[in-house]
Amino acid sequence: MTNNEKVWFVTGASTGFGKALTLKLLEHHYRVVATARNPQDVESYLTNETDVLIIPLDVTKKEQVKQAVSRAIEYFGQIDVLVNNAGIGYFSSIEEADEQETRNLFDINFFGLASVTSEVLPLMRKANTGHILNISSVGGLVAFPGFGYYHASKFAVEGYSESLYQEVMPLGVHVTLIEPGDFTTDFAGRSAKENTTTISDYNQSAGKSIRGLRQLSGHQPGNPELAAEAMIKMTESSMEPPLRLLLGSDAYKHATQKIDASKTSIETWKQLTLTTDH
Repeated sequence: MTNNEKVWFVTGASTGFGKALTLKLLEHHYRVVATARNPQDVESYLTNETDVLIIPLDVTKKEQVKQAVSRAIEYFGQIDVLVNNAGIGYFSSIEEADEQETRNLFDINFFGLASVTSEVLPLMRKANTGHILNISSVGGLVAFPGFGYYHASKFAVEGYSESLYQEVMPLGVHVTLIEPGDFTTDFAGRSAKENTTTISDYNQSAGKSIRGLRQLSGHQPGNPELAAEAMIKMTESSMEPPLRLLLGSDAYKHATQKIDASKTSIETWKQLTLTTDH
């Protein structure tokens, strides 16, 4: 199948990685279903495109999910690559976090992703082919103070995707977790909510971490266009698609530090660990 025969279904296509990926896919002559809660935001940067279908989609609304997938099939006849990109950030210490905000975070970042996947997966399974890209984060592998519930939502995506990867691989369907570091998107700017209720005891842990990320906004090392290019190259590669694809030098650094620290801790406590078998 040539590039212009493949159809990519992208959620959260209005800004950030979703926008960068949509534009890059069209440059590569793919067909694209670009979805967003506000489709006007997508229409504002896409004009006179014939290989794109713009659909309104709030991933937390199951009926909209069904309608969006149905329209994509009616229009293009297939979905070859699903990109679960829609997501939000929430900055707060664990104790200070607002329960409604954290539930909304999980509804979008995890349950919304699972809902879209559940709607598309039967089509891929029937066709014995397909690729699901779940946009996670290096924050799905490594946690920092001030973002506990955001990390929890991405850790959930990681566990879900790792199981799904093993379940669908024999059926010809691939799953890849995309784990970016800090990129110049709106994530640390207007796209993320921050808890306004603060406890002074957390000022030098969660507070410091949140301030640091806010100050980094607009100066992150990662380039979204290059991330989009990397995702496309990965799907086009003749190699077996990876379960995890880290994006960015900072992601690589944080992930390898976590792996090394985990291995050291496991070996340090090995003897106690082995005392619990029958």
